[in-house]
Amino acid sequence: MRSNLPLRQSVLDWLQQNVPQKRLDHILRVEAMAIALAQHHGLDVAAAQTAGLMHDLAKCFPARRLLAMATTAGWQLDPTERQSPHLLHAPVGALIARQRFGVADERVLQAIANHTLGAPDMDAVSCVVYLADSLEPGRGDTSELQHLRHLSDEHLPSAVYETCVASLRHLLETGHPIHPRTILTRNAFLLAKQ
Repeated sequence: MRSNLPLRQSVLDWLQQNVPQKRLDHILRVEAMAIALAQHHGLDVAAAQTAGLMHDLAKCFPARRLLAMATTAGWQLDPTERQSPHLLHAPVGALIARQRFGVADERVLQAIANHTLGAPDMDAVSCVVYLADSLEPGRGDTSELQHLRHLSDEHLPSAVYETCVASLRHLLETGHPIHPRTILTRNAFLLAKQ
């Protein structure tokens, strides 16, 4: 991977051309929270920062483009991804990070790919980016979010589990489809939090 400062500026330049300001503001808050969590937990700050900055590279791509890129990459899509192609923005973002920006660090690519649905085998950097995306300050200041942010400082696996449960609850309440990987993530981190 290229040195961090030139890469960061290159990504910022690209984002300014490809996402609205509101999305860029979110991305920068995720980057900041990923840095803070990585520092707090003694993790690779550069990896967390890069993944946080790049997590939504494909967020604003239209569904047809996400589906086309997934098909070109040879991915097997499940019915939930076909029904809700926006879920593909995470793995497509990892693809762009590798192809457009030369990111080769698998931890960074996995953190980008896992930031929406999670994954049962997420490493700590992926956990940090998953949590930063869900809990960054722009998401609000409810008592639940405050609790999850505090938990993120205390114990990453517990925070991932409880954030996953909150996400599942929201999806059930709003009638949205639930990707099977979200359930697998919840189950894996139920065991890891103990």
